[in-house]
Order: sequence, then structure tokens, then C-alpha cells
Amino acid sequence: MIETFLVAEKTTVNAKGDGPTVEVSGAASRVFLATLEITKIIEQESLDISVYGSADGAAWGAKAVLSFPQKFYCGQSPLLLDLTAHPDVKFVRAHWEVARWGRGVETPMFQFDVRLREVPVDVLHEARAEAKLVHSGQ
Repeated sequence: MIETFLVAEKTTVNAKGDGPTVEVSGAASRVFLATLEITKIIEQESLDISVYGSADGAAWGAKAVLSFPQKFYCGQSPLLLDLTAHPDVKFVRAHWEVARWGRGVETPMFQFDVRLREVPVDVLHEARAEAKLVHSGQ
């Protein structure tokens, strides 16, 4: 079961960057809960977080496999990262872009992390079975 950080807890950034490479090839389900948590900000700034996939950990796809909606405030944002449609992806990493506008200091500052947790296979099976029941009207 994979449970790790794509961006370490309470990472402080003021420019664009990338998190460490994380291997996901050993995951049984290929479905993960990615949770962005912003713990500190300054006003009038934005944070964009995307997750990119790679087959070898060196060459990264041109298109993100997951993108969080643009953020402006502190809080948690969970999203499902489903890699079942990307069987070639064995590694993932987070990329972030920051922007600041308005008065005062022009340098943005965000403190945040991105946690990655594999969704257990039994939970996926249960959710899919429940979804089928709801879809069939039972």
C-alpha cells in the first residue's frame, strides 16, 4: 500500500518547482487519493498544482495526469488520481506554479503539501459494486 508525499509537509515555496519522483508501479489498485493541503498563504496570490506521470522517472508526459483547480486560500482539496488509463506510468511527481498580484511584496509565498494514498482494492470493488446498484436503480 502506497502512502507518501508528492510535496513534503509544510513545504514553503515562492517560485515554480517540482516535487520528488515517486514510484507507483507497485500499487495494486492504480487509484490514489491525492490531497492538497495549503497551510499558509499571503493575500492576492494563486497556486496551481499538477501531477505528471513517467514510464522511466526521467522523461515526463507533456500533459498532467491530474490537475487541482487553482487555489487562493488555505484548506484541503482531495482528488482521485486514477492511473488505470495510463498503464505505462510507473512514476509520478507534483509540479507547482505560483503567481502574485496587487500591492506590497511581489514574491508569492505558499506553505503546502500534497499527500498520496493508494485506494485499497477492496474499497474500489465495493465502490464499483455500489455504483452499479445505484446506476441500475436498485
